[in-house]
Amino acid sequence: MEYTTLGGTGTTVSRICLGCMGFGRSNGAGADAYYVSADEELASEVIDRAIDLGINFFDTGTFYSNGESEEILGNVLSEYDRDELVVATKVAPRHPTDEEDNAGGLSRKALEQKIEHSLDRLGMDTIDLLHIARWDYDTPIEETLKTLDDAVRRGKVRYIGASSMWAYQFAKALYTSDSLDLERFVTMQNHYNLVYREEEREMNPLARTEGVGLIPWSPLAGGYVARPHEEQDQLRPSPGEGSLYDSEASREINERVQELADDMGVSMAQIGLAWQLSKEGVTAPIYGTTSVEHLEDAVEAVELDLSDSDIDYLEEPYEPVEVTDNL
Repeated sequence: MEYTTLGGTGTTVSRICLGCMGFGRSNGAGADAYYVSADEELASEVIDRAIDLGINFFDTGTFYSNGESEEILGNVLSEYDRDELVVATKVAPRHPTDEEDNAGGLSRKALEQKIEHSLDRLGMDTIDLLHIARWDYDTPIEETLKTLDDAVRRGKVRYIGASSMWAYQFAKALYTSDSLDLERFVTMQNHYNLVYREEEREMNPLARTEGVGLIPWSPLAGGYVARPHEEQDQLRPSPGEGSLYDSEASREINERVQELADDMGVSMAQIGLAWQLSKEGVTAPIYGTTSVEHLEDAVEAVELDLSDSDIDYLEEPYEPVEVTDNL
């Protein structure tokens, strides 16, 4: 395993972040028709193996399986030295699991409640990295940032990050933090992979300029990059992903990934991850899996070096697509 620093902080994280969205069987993300879910026994095997392989960076969310993902991750990690591990979780502006009005949003009340619930489920005194998942159009960003700043000052949270928003919104948040002398976002979780590269236009350059680490989600495009496109009907893509990734350009990219993988004697998933790890500013792709075998395959991608010509060959067919997942 290789390691890097978390954005502009001095905290060390593995170049692969284990995504835990699929852990838990409660209603919600991680257990519906779109996702493969894992009970605690299987999730424990994956987490234990991840640590064996040198992964020290884990990503979950307060709304994954109604919080069950956090509970499972917390239970397993309680058997390890927490000082060596970095746990990220996220809160969303609105989510179907928010049964009451004040349970949703990124207001002070909602955020403080979510942080306390998250700490309880994770069994931690402090969340290492807390992301806000998307922009809250109903709450002034000043209120959200002041609440996050208070959480850091009170020792509830160490670092804060953001996810999936327009670049102008992220820039506004960073400017607001600087002008009010508040904690600023150190990471951006954005939708970024070989067949969805719209983030290269504004968000990625902004993050690099501001010293913000990129932690892309869906690095293999919901599995589209990991297997021949002829087999895509076997996938259960996240909502909206099937139509997004299924295009003439993306099929050509998929075929080139397969060709390069065959030539190098590696898997398609390893090519997709190696491409992402080669991109400037990327701290660690969030690789979600419920399979130990797939996890081991992904970790090997860290040592796979693609030449400039390989990267150009993979990228050449790309055509712009509609921006998605920023609203």
